[in-house]
Amino acid sequence: MTFELDLLAVPRAVPEVRRLLGSHSGEVRLCVSELLANVIDHLGEGTPVTVRVLVTEHGHTRVEVTDPDPRALPVLLRATATDESGRGLALLDAMARRWGVDQGADRKTVWCELEGRGQGTGTPPQGSAGPSRARC
Repeated sequence: MTFELDLLAVPRAVPEVRRLLGSHSGEVRLCVSELLANVIDHLGEGTPVTVRVLVTEHGHTRVEVTDPDPRALPVLLRATATDESGRGLALLDAMARRWGVDQGADRKTVWCELEGRGQGTGTPPQGSAGPSRARC
């Protein structure tokens, strides 16, 4: 099943998306949170994004966040102990099988793949049957 959500990347959207992904693993929710935070930090609050979580043909979970700026590419940093930021992609790099960026003329999609189907033991949020398409 594919989860897809169009929203504006604002800080309050991060916990809301995590809640909507309640039936997915903590790793899936963490990857989505980090990718959304990168959009907020590097493109600005209110940037329109699409979040997708899907299962690949090889049975892995793929997390994608698409935004409208093909030029602002993510950079894997090695933050020091005193740095206040710069650990998001390092965390994603450590957890994911692989990750990357697909660029289009007017957008980019930052994605990562996790082992397995990414379904956790959590229960879906009340009133949610795991939306195939939602809007915030």
